[in-house]
Amino acid sequence: MTDQSHLTLQRTRNPWGQGEKLRTEILVASARLLSELGGEEALTIRGVARAVGIAPASIYQHFADKAALVVGLLEYDYQRLAEEMHIARDSLPVPDAVGRLRAQMRAYCRFAIENPGHYRLMLNNRQAAPKPDGAERGPLAEIANLVVLAFEACGAAGHRLRVPASKAAIMVFVGAHGRVALWHSSPDETDAQDIVPFVDELISLVFADSVD
Repeated sequence: MTDQSHLTLQRTRNPWGQGEKLRTEILVASARLLSELGGEEALTIRGVARAVGIAPASIYQHFADKAALVVGLLEYDYQRLAEEMHIARDSLPVPDAVGRLRAQMRAYCRFAIENPGHYRLMLNNRQAAPKPDGAERGPLAEIANLVVLAFEACGAAGHRLRVPASKAAIMVFVGAHGRVALWHSSPDETDAQDIVPFVDELISLVFADSVD
């Protein structure tokens, strides 16, 4: 009996109709392995199957091949990031529009720092889904749009911006990404502590009035 067969027998089968649960387990295991391995190149169907405790064939019921698994993992990671940004935003009251904006960007930075392998995967793979109007918008654009909406909320709350909300969002989003990218090129725990203050200051610069 092979190791894979042994692992498959050790795992309690999901009841009929719970295929989505298994799909989630596969993605969770893939995410954990990606963090441990540091890159998608080392991620394999057999390795993921071993981590979940199933046969490789069970993964192929949900993902046609490794490329499809990576696409699923990308979607999963973007959902995780969006959820963390939403939770951070909603931890503060609606009237505190600037605080909610800062909280979202801090959540973005934390995710990028704590999940370097995932962050590289997300930035190096362009995935775009067609919209009802025929346009394509990738998941990264959807994340950036959260920042646009946050700046728009700041404007509606009476905080004057030096530039339109969409441009302010791009400036801050690109600045945050650039600062994180510098850290990724030579990760240092002390340097990582400077990322959030840098993004906070960058946010302050796009407002015409003091928001500190």
